[in-house]
Amino acid sequence: MKNAKEARLHAILDAATELLVEKPTASLTDIANYAGIGIATLHRYIENREQLMLQLGFRAVQVVSETMNEIPVDEEKLESYIPRLVEALIPLGDKIYFLAHECSVNYSSELLAAEDQLKEPIRQTIIQLQKQGYLRQDMTSEWMLNVLYSLLFTMWQQVQEGNIAKNSAALLIMETVFNGIKAK
Repeated sequence: MKNAKEARLHAILDAATELLVEKPTASLTDIANYAGIGIATLHRYIENREQLMLQLGFRAVQVVSETMNEIPVDEEKLESYIPRLVEALIPLGDKIYFLAHECSVNYSSELLAAEDQLKEPIRQTIIQLQKQGYLRQDMTSEWMLNVLYSLLFTMWQQVQEGNIAKNSAALLIMETVFNGIKAK
């Protein structure tokens, strides 16, 4: 029984994600209609919009974590980790970027803790790359991590809006991170 209920919840979350990408202000009624269920059925799984957004936030953390776990950290070629990570994360944008504009997810200490835990391997890689002299040491690793994180969300939005082609997104992020925007 639990598996069927979980499958139904995942189907609802998938439908909510699809609709919220197109219509970020969609109501729970809109989401129920889009999912092909009644509002009463939706409320058996999701009490309110805030809870929905938190569920979507945790699901996004899970999807990103699974993607990150597929990228091996090669100590010999540590500098290739961040570009491979960015390349792997670009396709996930349509499932995640709309959460950046949802205030309720910023007030969940559990979600913020999960997100911080998700960032830790990237933070440690940045620190190691700084120690190796590959990345600047006059900037904090936290600054570099947040710049990268912000660029990912901005890129996801730009791809969704059709301003940047998905296949050039990763290279554009890496060029921006490693070379900035100043003309050479």
